[in-house]
Amino acid sequence: MLTCTKTYRDIPFAHRQHKHDGQCALIHGHNWAITLTFACTETDDNGFVVDFGKLKYLKEWIDANLDHACLLNQDDPEKDALLQQFGGLFKAYVLPNCSSEGLAVHLHEIFDAKVRTATAGRVWITAIEIEEDSKNSARYQPEN
Repeated sequence: MLTCTKTYRDIPFAHRQHKHDGQCALIHGHNWAITLTFACTETDDNGFVVDFGKLKYLKEWIDANLDHACLLNQDDPEKDALLQQFGGLFKAYVLPNCSSEGLAVHLHEIFDAKVRTATAGRVWITAIEIEEDSKNSARYQPEN
């Protein structure tokens, strides 16, 4: 298996951990980085695992869904009120768990499917690392 990585840096978005007993329960923002590890067993005709120049669809997804967004957990009890009262003032993205760990799992599901489709199954994402302000990170690597 061969691997390579691509990192998307300085993506500003906010989140809130409503179950947290401290400051993280408040809406707050970070500059995030998303590092994708691509894998294959056979390279393309250029000898690449993946052609970085052909990943525009991933950057477009990040820009459309995460850039300057506010991530909320699906089970956040204030989610509906926030969206109803302030929804026109911010871009919301709702997912099962907006922690770094939850975001890594969520993005793996989305990006792995997109990469497999774009490469006719030749390439997959073997790991995703999420960095929060370059100080903290979480990594998801499926077992299969």
